[in-house]
Amino acid sequence: IVGLFAGSLAVLGDGIDSATDVIISIVMIFTARIMNRPPSKKYVFGYEKAEGIATKILSLVIFYAGMQMLLSSVANIFSDATKEVPSAIAIYVTVFSIIGKLLLAHYQYKQGKRIDSSMLTANAINMRNDVIISSGVLVGLVFTFIFKLPILDSITGLIISLFIIKSSVSIFIDSNVELMDGVKDVNVYNKIFEAVEEVPGASNPHRVRSRMIGNLYMITLDIEVNPQITITQAHEIAESVEKSNKKFHR
Repeated sequence: IVGLFAGSLAVLGDGIDSATDVIISIVMIFTARIMNRPPSKKYVFGYEKAEGIATKILSLVIFYAGMQMLLSSVANIFSDATKEVPSAIAIYVTVFSIIGKLLLAHYQYKQGKRIDSSMLTANAINMRNDVIISSGVLVGLVFTFIFKLPILDSITGLIISLFIIKSSVSIFIDSNVELMDGVKDVNVYNKIFEAVEEVPGASNPHRVRSRMIGNLYMITLDIEVNPQITITQAHEIAESVEKSNKKFHR
């Protein structure tokens, strides 16, 4: 709204980007509710992968906003219409926007890493990019006022749109890992071997498979035990291996 009243395409683009953050937050709330549902007959492994699907959707929303901004900036640069220097209020609003986004980005990134949430981390990365974008807007506005060249505002908007598009592509690619049953940190396998080594009677872990479901790891593996022990004892060792892995992957 401020971008429209101030006549700044760069601020308008920053506002569009901020609007996508609101959409992202709403999607995150609904996704969290879905993820907390207990497993059902149809989804026996639970609903944790809803996070990966939501992350994909968010990346597409961000990409759309970036493309719209890119097209508007290019059209404005080559437009024959008379361009005017934006209102000074655009600078003040942008400064407050940077401060707010910086604090929120730091908080979301910290929480996302703490609970290993790809969706929250993706939103934090997007918010961090917003800080860079808003800073670019501020610099562009300052130069626009100094040199009295309205076209600088459009050029700033163009650069911002490229940042938005790049961010969306990065988030989209990163979410492929979970949806393709991969792991982001291959060191998880070292932790699995360490967990098995802690269990007396368990040896030679092999055919180890790990995949991410939301912020959880789904692990399958084979181990060897003394062939002279009973099935009950072997089962107890297997349960101990499971508990040991849960301790390593909290």
